[in-house]
Amino acid sequence: MRAAVLTEFGAPLAVREVPDPEAGGGEVVVEVLAASVAPYAADVFAGRRKYPLVPPVVPGTGGVGRIVHVGPDATRLRVGDLVWCDSTVRSRDDALTPDITLQGWSSRGEGGARLARHLHDGSFAELMRVPTENAYPLPAEAGEDPARWAALGVHVIPYGGLLAGGLAAGETLLVSGATGNLGSSAVAVALAMGAGRVIAPGRNRAALALLADRFGARLRPVPLTGDETADRAAMSAAADGPIDMVLDLLPPSAPSSAARAAAMTVREYGRVVLMGGVGMLGGEDLALPYPWIMRNSVTVRGQWMYPRTANVGLIRLLTAGTLDLAPERVRSFALEAVNDAIAYAAAHGGPFDRTTLTPRIS
Repeated sequence: MRAAVLTEFGAPLAVREVPDPEAGGGEVVVEVLAASVAPYAADVFAGRRKYPLVPPVVPGTGGVGRIVHVGPDATRLRVGDLVWCDSTVRSRDDALTPDITLQGWSSRGEGGARLARHLHDGSFAELMRVPTENAYPLPAEAGEDPARWAALGVHVIPYGGLLAGGLAAGETLLVSGATGNLGSSAVAVALAMGAGRVIAPGRNRAALALLADRFGARLRPVPLTGDETADRAAMSAAADGPIDMVLDLLPPSAPSSAARAAAMTVREYGRVVLMGGVGMLGGEDLALPYPWIMRNSVTVRGQWMYPRTANVGLIRLLTAGTLDLAPERVRSFALEAVNDAIAYAAAHGGPFDRTTLTPRIS
């Protein structure tokens, strides 16, 4: 099969022939129809993000495909099924605290690294081997536009944060980092889940205008100034009432003061979920005040990725049309143009911009 291979950090990906993957017990092989290219992929492949990929490796985080081989333990999946391949792989020998790897992308700790050595390659290829439990059936309509449905891999991340925070219908949510690729997704998913109002702070006024135009009165944009006290007051005022939950999806380049200003708008007994990259490239810690958390009974929790059930829930939202993919701007590239796709994704990382590879679609 053909695959795009990261031979070394800092080098362009090389499209070459590699051996077809073979599934063992508990695994399936999928023909990849579409795989998302993250806006920050160029930083990963250049080595700037220090991801624990071990070249040579086929990168890529999940995708839409058709099953070409199933293992002996599969009881529902069949050859020919259209599926979503979730890249978040969990070890099977610890139900309480499983090790995790993002197949073809990243991992956590030594246990995650061992998983990554076994499931080394990702979705930038014609074929991909994935654990049986990571293949989720898709409706037939996804086969008509798999590149668009590959956005599932973006939307499921903030969906995991919204589930972690227990977002309920009618509540007011503040998305810190709302003008980014993941943050704008969080806005769309939250409204699809029934949020009554979403506060969207950001410095990119064009992106804020796009969000306001798409979502109308339930979306409250807040232009930020960089002054922590003033920005906190502006976000609180925009809510026109208590803010029940804050979801932080700020990138590594954002200062901790921006995350803190947003988090401290939450009401008494409110919830704050941290999913972003603040501090990953250095800088100050978040430093939320102990007395404020304690006296206001605020729940603060981190969430890396999402539970397995989030895949099913998000597919249901998409199938029902509650979460609408139609307005998204999708640009697809053939596998041979993988480096063009990476460059395009880096330049088009705004709200609802999607870049995909389509290895088996001409």
